[in-house]
Amino acid sequence: MKKLFTMALLASGLMTTMQVNAQNEADKSKRASLPATVTQKINSGATISIDYSQPLVKGRTIGKDVEPMDGKVWRTGANEATVFATDKNITIDGKKLPAGKYGLFTLFNGNDVTIIFNKTWSQWGAFKYKESDDALRVKTKYTEANPPSEKMTFTISPKGVVNLLWGNRKVEFKVH
Repeated sequence: MKKLFTMALLASGLMTTMQVNAQNEADKSKRASLPATVTQKINSGATISIDYSQPLVKGRTIGKDVEPMDGKVWRTGANEATVFATDKNITIDGKKLPAGKYGLFTLFNGNDVTIIFNKTWSQWGAFKYKESDDALRVKTKYTEANPPSEKMTFTISPKGVVNLLWGNRKVEFKVH
């Protein structure tokens, strides 16, 4: 009887610990890279939103000590994959993208940047990223951010200009 009671007590404690850990993981405000969302209705009438987590540079060198690494697909933020959503069909740098939600990934190669809109938007990081799920890829280059941004940040202007600022890098693309 004592063994049964001890096992029940142990199981109960284990379940409580699992619930507390699950609640802490769900509380995104306690993460090192805080959640952020930017939403903008652009001149074409579409509403664009980007839901992401904001890593900090913390004295590290981007591309060496912290993502993005050249030649490796990046979730364009931290934690879950960044989600790009549009309520209407749009064009990005002249290429069509249907209304919906997309995982927003980037691929850096030197100054060249490929912006990737992937059909699988609900995933952790880029660990299960599949190129075969890409809905759209657009190419651009990054320029120097002035001033540099300690916290990774997205902005969207009413004209549909989307900027990603991260450390000394600025990546821009246009949505219509």
